[in-house]
Amino acid sequence: MNSENVLALAESSIYTLLLVTGPLLILAVAVGLIISIFQATTQIQEQTLAFVPKIIAVLVGLVFLGPWMLTTIVEFTTNIFQNINQFVG
Repeated sequence: MNSENVLALAESSIYTLLLVTGPLLILAVAVGLIISIFQATTQIQEQTLAFVPKIIAVLVGLVFLGPWMLTTIVEFTTNIFQNINQFVG
């Protein structure tokens, strides 16, 4: 296994990681921004108000995006196992 294969494997791993986790992170940031704007306009400074909606939004996102995320991870893992002879040497 040469350095090109290692870099290609690392690149595809990072791309898959960002592809799978990106939508949930964007969802959490968007909900956090909306809650922060709401807290700034109403001057409510309750700490649980910031965390509970983000947790609920991420769980709802997992329910809707979970099958796609699982399919993407399984395809990546299957690809690695099918090409393991190139990686082992």
